[in-house]
Amino acid sequence: MNRVTRLHGLYAITDTALAQNQNLTEQVAQALLGGAHIIQYRDKSGDRSRRQAEAECLLKLCREHHALLLINDDLELAKSIGADGIHLGRDDASLPQARAVLGPEAIIGVSCYNQLELAREASRAGADYIAFGRFFTSQTKPDAVQADPELLRQASRELPQPLVAIGGITPENGGPLIDAGADMLAVIDAIFNQTDIRLAAARFNKLFQPEDLPR
Repeated sequence: MNRVTRLHGLYAITDTALAQNQNLTEQVAQALLGGAHIIQYRDKSGDRSRRQAEAECLLKLCREHHALLLINDDLELAKSIGADGIHLGRDDASLPQARAVLGPEAIIGVSCYNQLELAREASRAGADYIAFGRFFTSQTKPDAVQADPELLRQASRELPQPLVAIGGITPENGGPLIDAGADMLAVIDAIFNQTDIRLAAARFNKLFQPEDLPR
């Protein structure tokens, strides 16, 4: 299975704040056991040594579960541990810069918020996936711009890249986003802030039926 066809299903994003009193590696292990296909390591702290150690542990864990590990925002960290790729936002490194550092095989995803034109630009620049959102009220980014499911429908018609939906997604509201064109659902709180992380991930995984293959 090539790197693009692996971009499908539950995309779990870590939140260090939610892991303060728990073992991050164990949290991610539970998400993987529940069916997460992709893990994004997201830590905005300045603790370089801890971030390096955590990312290395998560990469090993993802390899064991045949899942992908992407790094949020940090080119140096992604390069140093040999992560599968990186996720870029508006204020992060440019896509060409990331490609030059990480190479042609790296997965590079780009946040395009609620703007189709940004997605078109990212597509032309060679992004491997496009992320839109937030679609619902988000605990992580409550002030993020609002996106509409129609954006997914239009983007899925126009763009060849897999699409990610993010922002306040739960097992109850995620299905219509998949129907609208999302190949992946990116989730933080509804997985890692739950008592049973494995069960929470499994509930999301059930939304992706066998017939819902990547485009």
